[in-house]
Amino acid sequence: MPAGFFWLLAAQFCSGLADHAVLIVAIAFLQEQQHPLWWAPLLKFAFTWSYVLLAPLAGAWADAVRKNVLMQRMNGLKALAVLLLVGGAHPLLAFALLGLAAALYAPAKYGWITESTPARQLVAANGWMEVSVVLSVLLGTALGGWWVSPTWQVPAALDGLGLRGILPATALLPAFAAVLTLYGLAAWCNRRIPARPVRRALPWRAWPGLWPRFWRDNLRLWRDPLGGLSLAVTTWFWGFGALMQIAVLRWAELRLALPLSQAAYLQATVALGVVAGAAWAARRVPLQQAWRVLPLGVLLGALLAVAVHTRELTLAVVGLLTLGALGGVLVVPMNALLQYRGHRLLQPGQSIAIQGFNENASVLLMLGALALALRADWPLVPLLSGLGVTMALGLALLWALTRRWRAARPTTARS
Repeated sequence: MPAGFFWLLAAQFCSGLADHAVLIVAIAFLQEQQHPLWWAPLLKFAFTWSYVLLAPLAGAWADAVRKNVLMQRMNGLKALAVLLLVGGAHPLLAFALLGLAAALYAPAKYGWITESTPARQLVAANGWMEVSVVLSVLLGTALGGWWVSPTWQVPAALDGLGLRGILPATALLPAFAAVLTLYGLAAWCNRRIPARPVRRALPWRAWPGLWPRFWRDNLRLWRDPLGGLSLAVTTWFWGFGALMQIAVLRWAELRLALPLSQAAYLQATVALGVVAGAAWAARRVPLQQAWRVLPLGVLLGALLAVAVHTRELTLAVVGLLTLGALGGVLVVPMNALLQYRGHRLLQPGQSIAIQGFNENASVLLMLGALALALRADWPLVPLLSGLGVTMALGLALLWALTRRWRAARPTTARS
């Protein structure tokens, strides 16, 4: 791996821990403030808007500044958003600011990897990164569940110290303090990442032209056979994953009678499976064979359609672990293939921004639909089962189209 790569992993890990812990803490904060249940997916919805709105600017900006400095400052902006949330700002506004920082962070992070890593090591580098990302999901979600448990809530101690009138009136102050500490550690790790040369300047007068150029590049990547394939899979997968991140909390409450602090551990179970699957794919799936993992996506959708009907905790854990492992094996090769094709066709930051735009547009669609479904009190289990069937059919169609294309253009397919 290139010099500084593991500092990047450490920064990503700490920042990801905080990102996923703060979601659980914020959901508990909404419950404490007696907001309706359907607000929970709206937190993630507000977080994701910036990925879509700023996609034309984010990639170009990441290529126009030192990526390590940009990542450090974005972790500082995330800390500011948490302080605003604790200080009484509207929760959706605070999460929109968190999303703004994350949207500018992502192209810099993946762009640094693409610029620094040879093509033959991209799957391995992405495997390391996905393991880091998913471990942060796993442990961050578990930490969030622990931090909202009664063990960490100490309002009585604050009352005893006479601080009720000084500090914000919430029992979750220790949890928010822990999240801020993680963002501070991430910013410190960002300082240790070697700077990469700035690829191109971005003067103010060039900004209006970014949007037309972005749409042209977006269409170019979609029209590339391998780029379009990998973009379609990752777009669907991350929208599906964002929906499941929220839905599994409600599902665990309805089907397994678990409180939020314990449901968060089930959410982490999925992430544990993804870690195992991502680690296996990083070692076993070469870039040229990335398309061969598509049948596992069909299996993932079919398993989801069945697994959501269980009421047994043991079966639920096994099912969620298996779903996560299949997802990890599916997404790591597809993500590496997308970065490879994007780097060949476009600037690295631009290709990552296009990937983020499409994936997060899918996230917005999925979370918006989930919020509407929860508000309308639609039955969750049939909804998730139908989602699994749709995923299986969609990926089966992609698999068939890919095999037909490779059979028709064997020489081009190998490139």
